[in-house]
Amino acid sequence: MSLPPAWLDRAEVDFPDPSTALREPNGLLAIGGRLTPQTLIQAYRRGIFPWYEDPQPVLWWSPDPRAVIITGQLHLSRSLRKTLRSGRFQVTFDRQFEQVIDNCARLRKHREGTWITPELRAAYLELHEMGFAHSIEVTHRGRLQGGLYGLALGKVFFGESMFSLQANASKVGLFALDAYLRHHGYQLIDCQVESEHLRSMGAIAMPREQFLKMLERYAGDGNPQRRWQRPEEVAELGLLL
Repeated sequence: MSLPPAWLDRAEVDFPDPSTALREPNGLLAIGGRLTPQTLIQAYRRGIFPWYEDPQPVLWWSPDPRAVIITGQLHLSRSLRKTLRSGRFQVTFDRQFEQVIDNCARLRKHREGTWITPELRAAYLELHEMGFAHSIEVTHRGRLQGGLYGLALGKVFFGESMFSLQANASKVGLFALDAYLRHHGYQLIDCQVESEHLRSMGAIAMPREQFLKMLERYAGDGNPQRRWQRPEEVAELGLLL
């Protein structure tokens, strides 16, 4: 049953049941509150994420269905396989988190507006220092050409944004992420909202009820990981073809 969006107190955030989110716009659940690391962790574990633009108040969403990639089920196109075999790009984790989030914000603002506001950026930088938020960097000749970042809770990775300055750069990052997560027993990559691009990479539309059950099972109280694998360990895992 859909209910009007709840207005959240900035002092103490108490999210409503995601099942009460609006059908139109799909998933709008609550308005207001603060973007603290603790609030974001609470939200993601309940299948809720912030998505808004300045000067709007914070808007919290839990759409139905939810776009997700089951780890190990990423689709590799012929062109992506060719790129991976070429060795054109190098992949690292958690080496340039701030640069990745800033590139995501800059490119999206130029094209369509961005939800990566200064407040959200500051919260994610703190989450990175705490060991919850992680970045994947894709470089060519030492220069950052693509990447993505998100939040790791339990055995679920909540993808936030990605960018690409060269063809297939962000896809290489997503491939490396999927391989790393699969190796470490992660079950799911949350992609939030469906798109043709995500579907081409293997994303499926999961009913919200099923998604929330998976979060209950897999996104529990996992310990934060201060830093993901070093570059030499990435190579040892055979992340790139």
